[in-house]
Amino acid sequence: MSDDASRNNQRDPQDEASQAPLIEHLIELRSRLMRAVVVILVIFLGLYAFANDIYIFVSQPLVDMLPEGSQMIATEVASPFLAPFKLTLVVAVFIAVPFVLHQAWAFIAPGLYDNEKSLAIPILASSVALFYAGAAFAYYVVFPLLFQFFTQTGPENVAVMTDINAYLNFVLKLFFAFGVAFEIPIATFLLIFSGATSVESLSKKRPYIFLGCFVIGMLLTPPDIISQSLLAVPMYLLYEVGMLFGRLAQRKKREQEE
Repeated sequence: MSDDASRNNQRDPQDEASQAPLIEHLIELRSRLMRAVVVILVIFLGLYAFANDIYIFVSQPLVDMLPEGSQMIATEVASPFLAPFKLTLVVAVFIAVPFVLHQAWAFIAPGLYDNEKSLAIPILASSVALFYAGAAFAYYVVFPLLFQFFTQTGPENVAVMTDINAYLNFVLKLFFAFGVAFEIPIATFLLIFSGATSVESLSKKRPYIFLGCFVIGMLLTPPDIISQSLLAVPMYLLYEVGMLFGRLAQRKKREQEE
């Protein structure tokens, strides 16, 4: 009995050695997560004084299209406080994305090869830029068309007075949807670079991709061809950009193999 207990109390040095790097990685991960949270909190505290101004800016595309005499309303007691608060927090995260990605990059970079590092940095930077571009496209191009359509198609005896919290939830979904849609070049490039598909295969599927872009445009914009085209055409062009870079990467890989 005592021999079994002594064996259980003895630890394999190899197990201890393998656990040490894991603990170090977990500590580093916690440290980088804390830094990201602190930066988001600092940005949020700096922006909170302008929370109402930020909400006014985001709601301006709808306010400009409201009929004369209409205005936005708050149907819940806490909405005048919670809606700007939530929006400011989202904006703080939005601004902090480059720093958060830098922390993620610093955590995983030591485990990457040199060629992977040289590829990952441009992909991360372009992903952030494309997401911001998608959100800007939604605000400056899509929102005016959407709200013009929505405010002019209702019955004449219905007053358009949108709840501020409902509006915020709606536009945040669209910001996210357009930001993700603008990541098409990155997704296309990674599919080609990883070998999951090829430029030749995707080229044959161009008609289906083109149709799919218009289907997505139909779901996210008013039911008119102009609005749908304003989303579908940029999406398809971004797909072609991803194809172009994927073709260049594929050609470079073949040259290295030869």
